[in-house]
Amino acid sequence: MRADTFDATIQQFQQRVPYRPFTIVLVNGTQFEVDFPTAITVRDGTGVYVRPGGIPVIFDHEGVNQIFGDLKPEDAG
Repeated sequence: MRADTFDATIQQFQQRVPYRPFTIVLVNGTQFEVDFPTAITVRDGTGVYVRPGGIPVIFDHEGVNQIFGDLKPEDAG
């Protein structure tokens, strides 16, 4: 994923109203659900997610395999 696409995609998920959790899957198989919008920050293709308990996950645009949100009936259209 390109760095600018990475930043824009995560920011779009962060700014959904109402906020809904989304999941990031890394190429190594690690995945995490971003359950709170300010628990993640991105800049120039690098992201930091702070898991519950204050555990940071640092990742970059090259390490992301997939980003997806929960599909609720109203999202399916």
